[in-house]
Amino acid sequence: MGEQAVASPLTIDIERKGDAVVVMVHGRLVAGLSDLLAEKVKPLVTESKRVVIDLGDVTFMDSIGLGTLVRLYVSAKSADCSLELMHIGKRIREVLGITHLLDVFTIIGEKGITTRF
Repeated sequence: MGEQAVASPLTIDIERKGDAVVVMVHGRLVAGLSDLLAEKVKPLVTESKRVVIDLGDVTFMDSIGLGTLVRLYVSAKSADCSLELMHIGKRIREVLGITHLLDVFTIIGEKGITTRF
């Protein structure tokens, strides 16, 4: 049996596109790891007017991960920054729906909502 490379459970890539900053999240957004997202995104909401969090490669999100997204949303609002979510999967959509947060967050890149960068 060959050895497999162990991927980090959470990685984050940041890319500036026009007036927006896109934060691509890869892996599990869970307790013990979601603080990394907060550390990376919080400074961006004070520097930019638009931050897009791409969750297309998130394999699992727990309540702590959800709480991190809410904290970032509140930070962005107070900094007059638009925080948007992109490429939310079925499970994340369900969690946002159950917690009545689906209408709070701006979801882009689906259902005819264009993504402009």
